[in-house]
Amino acid sequence: MASTGVPCGSDSIQGGSSEHLLYGSFMNLNYLDFDYSENTDGTGTFDAMASVSPSQLANVYAEVEQVLRWAVQAFGADCGAVEDGFAWNHDLQAQQEYTVNEHPVFDPASGRVRTQQGKAGVPRHTVTLSISGSAEFCEALRTQLESA
Repeated sequence: MASTGVPCGSDSIQGGSSEHLLYGSFMNLNYLDFDYSENTDGTGTFDAMASVSPSQLANVYAEVEQVLRWAVQAFGADCGAVEDGFAWNHDLQAQQEYTVNEHPVFDPASGRVRTQQGKAGVPRHTVTLSISGSAEFCEALRTQLESA
């Protein structure tokens, strides 16, 4: 994650760490399922990945927006590396993949497997979101996610 220290959210969203923002209004997530890890200096990281069809992509981005809006509202829009003094940081990536079904057939005469390609399928969109943060940030985000 880049340690840019630049605003991570909209200028119209004001930061602050009130109890309501930290422990109130819980998230409702259906696509993002976060795994948590922690390094030796206490920085925690939440990682989620969703791989969806085009019809579901807007729902995934709505969940990403919900999580990042919460982070900006609860801990402020300035984010960067925790070791540089920031409360949180994030890395958001996406890619679109097309798949082609293959039809493998074993040929007993030659002893080899041969494949025939089918038509290209519907594209899949894979979105990954990693959020790292201080112990306080991670505790607050964990509370949000456990109540989702």
